[in-house]
Amino acid sequence: MTSVRQIEANLRNALKSTGPKTEAGKQVSRCNAVRHGLTAETVIGALEDAEDYRAFEAAITADYDAQSAVERELVLRLASLLWRLRRATMMETGLFEIQAQQLRDYRQHRQLLPDSRDIIHAVFGRTNSAGAHAAPHSAVSKMETLPNCEKNADASNVEFARCFLRLAHLPNFALDRLSRYESTLWRQAGRILHALETLDRRKPQERRRRAWLGAETHVDCE
Repeated sequence: MTSVRQIEANLRNALKSTGPKTEAGKQVSRCNAVRHGLTAETVIGALEDAEDYRAFEAAITADYDAQSAVERELVLRLASLLWRLRRATMMETGLFEIQAQQLRDYRQHRQLLPDSRDIIHAVFGRTNSAGAHAAPHSAVSKMETLPNCEKNADASNVEFARCFLRLAHLPNFALDRLSRYESTLWRQAGRILHALETLDRRKPQERRRRAWLGAETHVDCE
């Protein structure tokens, strides 16, 4: 059984383990955070570049003045969540691109197929008002020419709306599931941001800037 003296000694040792104090030590700890971050758990090796994630993680880590293992873990977890939020945005873009391509393929297929009446006229000919057979130019023109694909901003908005409606009505509810996934990530990131804000672990220069802005606002209010 642990004695009272041992518990007190452990508490004193814990107070001493607050991370590096010097600027050089903090720089080393930041490098450790980059090397031993959540890369393996976050990066999808077949689709993403681990080096890109490490650079992203280093940028997030550099914004905070983490001085303990718990604080560093919070910052690394925040970087992982923000990376996955970026991935969710790319997945949403990918869904729209897939749907837009399907719409283009469908329209092109419809345009390349002539109307059944044109096929009949092309095979048997068509009699004009003078009794002579007219050349079936309409069928040829439909098969050889496509409408102009240039669209204005309003037309583009309509296309986005059509893609959204089709995606929203898919049996697998892809957009709904992606939205819930993104909301879950945002809630987790918000909790970590709140914890870091409570610990006031922004870089010293950032804290000074916020304090200066706060003082300036207070003066203006007076």
